[in-house]
Amino acid sequence: MKIAVCIKQVPVLSMLKFDNETRRVVREGVPSEVNPFDVLAMSLAANLKQTHAAEVIVYTMGPPQARDALIQCLAMGADRAVHLSDRAFAGADTLATARALSLALALDRPDLIICGRNSVDAETGQVGPEIAELLDLPQITNVRKLTLDAQAAALTAERATDEGYDLVQCNLPALITVTEEVAPETYPNRAARQAAQDKPIATLTAADLSPDPSQFGLDGSPTYVSEIYSVAPQRDRILIRDAPIPDAVSQLMEYLDSRGVFDQSQADPAASAPPRGGIRPKTDAGAIWVVAETLGNQLRPVTLELLGSACHLADKLQTRVEAILIGSLTAHHAPTLIAHGADAIHMAQSPRLARYETALYTHILAAAIRAHSPYAVLLPSTLNGRDLAARLAARLSLGLTGDCIGLELDADGRLAQLKPAFGGDVVAPILSHTRPYMATVRPGILTPVAPDRSITASITSLPLDDLPLARVETLETVADESAAGAELDSARVIVGVGKGIGGIENLPIARELAAALDAPLGATRDITELGWLPRQSQIGLSGKSVAPDLYIAVALRGVFNHTVGIQKARVIVAINNSPRSPIFQSADIGILADYAQILPHLTRALHARRP
Repeated sequence: MKIAVCIKQVPVLSMLKFDNETRRVVREGVPSEVNPFDVLAMSLAANLKQTHAAEVIVYTMGPPQARDALIQCLAMGADRAVHLSDRAFAGADTLATARALSLALALDRPDLIICGRNSVDAETGQVGPEIAELLDLPQITNVRKLTLDAQAAALTAERATDEGYDLVQCNLPALITVTEEVAPETYPNRAARQAAQDKPIATLTAADLSPDPSQFGLDGSPTYVSEIYSVAPQRDRILIRDAPIPDAVSQLMEYLDSRGVFDQSQADPAASAPPRGGIRPKTDAGAIWVVAETLGNQLRPVTLELLGSACHLADKLQTRVEAILIGSLTAHHAPTLIAHGADAIHMAQSPRLARYETALYTHILAAAIRAHSPYAVLLPSTLNGRDLAARLAARLSLGLTGDCIGLELDADGRLAQLKPAFGGDVVAPILSHTRPYMATVRPGILTPVAPDRSITASITSLPLDDLPLARVETLETVADESAAGAELDSARVIVGVGKGIGGIENLPIARELAAALDAPLGATRDITELGWLPRQSQIGLSGKSVAPDLYIAVALRGVFNHTVGIQKARVIVAINNSPRSPIFQSADIGILADYAQILPHLTRALHARRP
């Protein structure tokens, strides 16, 4: 059995800086490391090697210094390495990167390809699914547990979802992307690194992969970056210390009042939402498509947010908005989609579509795009949205921008997709050479329109005659009813808790505060790894990015891996008893005190404000 691991060398994000004058990220002097999710992928491969007598090959594409990352993986247990190194690869976007890697992988024809969930610098999560499409392999993304049956040439996996996990299985060969829990992070010692120096590393150039160099690097990339700029938030960094507890809470409440946190007009987004308007006519510009997503039996709020942005863009382009609704027994959502901006609905309904499955959904959407030629296709940047969008983009050779925080039209009527990178401090407007434009957009960022339920619109069925067989079978869907993960996407207020609360028995104090604010609980990675809160509650680099009006950080240190997920919060409050906690540098206002003393007083103050 052959197992391939695809890795990327990334800069240490916490050490990057942005030069506002030159409009560039300063990498000089910043060390590099193996992408953390790729470390998990390599750790899993090393474990599988021990139980299945597999050969493990590690691949990377990058400049000469990326060889160091390959040596680390060889020291972790890989048998040999393949380095794609050529100036022709420079400037590659995700599709051009996936194309080069897929051609290299095809030379070895591995039984299992393992990728990290996403890289921490670009955070797209696109390369894995795009490789799977280019090699015509089934894909399972966000794998947190894996069982490999080499004799049956099959695998069973737990795939993390936004409400729990799916137990799935598929035949080999296949590609998976992995997330936390899939394997313990392992790092080689000095002796292992020394021994790895003697293991083979093959170097492949563009000419080794194809006689056509135009499919690599900048020439082969459908997307390109316009001008990047910094969006690092400026925080007030007010610190309340050495004050009696009631006085500290009173000062905090006065500050929150001054920032309008309790302003009810802001609490109700519908009060300032733009009007839906009437039905827009069909034009030659091509419609803006929004792919609807449900969770349980409800439309996800991000779908309505996407419709709101699509309405704004459509009015400028003088075109219309159309929604795509795929599933089983989901037709009752059509009136809501129309009320929130859809001028037409394209619907695919079948019992076979009751559960999300990449191959089926990709087939339906690809055929619909070919038939209707929309201007743009917008999907939620959720676990399923990312999984689907990347596969679809590779099938149609389209540019895709993942995890956008905004959408704009440039002077030429092109869709500029605002992509955060390097931990969210930098935004890069991404443009594409291809149509339709494709993007996934973060939940909680955009604004829905005020719905008009008097509007009616056409509903057409998408053809399902040639629907292929599913390539991944879902054996069981497990929903964690206690998870607040889905609520975090659109929450106006979030209470985040860290390991400093001391133990799971202390969570009720934070829950009481959250209840007083009608807020869900978020968590650091430490909290979810300890099992104190569900994985869906995790915020940060390896969890969710959130954008509430108010984020209250309770007893968490505020290391970069967490704060990268809260940078879009309008107001951040920190409560911690350590003056050296980094969270105070990321907060607008902080109280230096024991959370167990502050939270009850703050909870009572909040209840006292209620009518």
